[in-house]
Amino acid sequence: MLNFLVLTSLAALVLAELEVEPRYLEDDDAEERVVGGEVARPHSWPWQISLQYKSGSNYYHTCGGTLIRRGWVMTAAHCVDRSMTWRVVLGEHNIQVYEGREQNVGVSHVYVHPNWNSNNVAAGWDIALLRLSTEASLNNYVQLGALPPSGQILPHNNNCYITGWGRTQTGGQLSAQLKQAYLPVVDHRTCSSYGWWGSSVKESMVCAGGGSESGCQGDSGGPLNCSVNGKWVVHGVTSFVSSSGCNTYKKPTVFTRVSAYINWMNSIMG
Repeated sequence: MLNFLVLTSLAALVLAELEVEPRYLEDDDAEERVVGGEVARPHSWPWQISLQYKSGSNYYHTCGGTLIRRGWVMTAAHCVDRSMTWRVVLGEHNIQVYEGREQNVGVSHVYVHPNWNSNNVAAGWDIALLRLSTEASLNNYVQLGALPPSGQILPHNNNCYITGWGRTQTGGQLSAQLKQAYLPVVDHRTCSSYGWWGSSVKESMVCAGGGSESGCQGDSGGPLNCSVNGKWVVHGVTSFVSSSGCNTYKKPTVFTRVSAYINWMNSIMG
């Protein structure tokens, strides 16, 4: 039986089906902690995007993503391995309110990694690229995320933050405002050991956290932002957590390791 849960707000692997249209925090809940995290300073992660799908005449948040080129977004394969009308919102902070700095951009093509298997997220390959219908306009609120060199692996306890509009707790509501949570890297030797994730975690993945802070549904596809030589670098694409709960002890949030897919991404983007 599968023992993990993908973090899109559209569907779960092992829990009951989640509602399609997300519920938002009420105003008096705005400062609620995000599975141990906090509200991010607006536009402090300017490469973070909200991936939204169309239902009727409206769009709804389902996943995060990272703007990596003006016309390209990186996200998780499990977010976009179905046929829907997608858009990307750049420069977003509060997904419930139009604040005047957002850029709404359509998606012209979805490139899911050819080895992705929607029936086995633990096999890896949970990465996709979105070609935007128009290029982003870069400014103080919209910037490109930096990617690591191919093959780079961060050391145990490297400082990283997950960001997203995911649920504030297992089974809870999506966050209206962008949140961040401190998730230090857990090295592969530890994360793949008995009592942690074991063989479910592959070398093409990154583990981070494992305590009171974690990603949750709605965070899928978003970045794991890691401090490397004084610079923020996107080392992970949010992929899955334990079905026992988003912040289960010794079950860190698992990310696709971006440095394992640099060559594939370059082959797509040219």
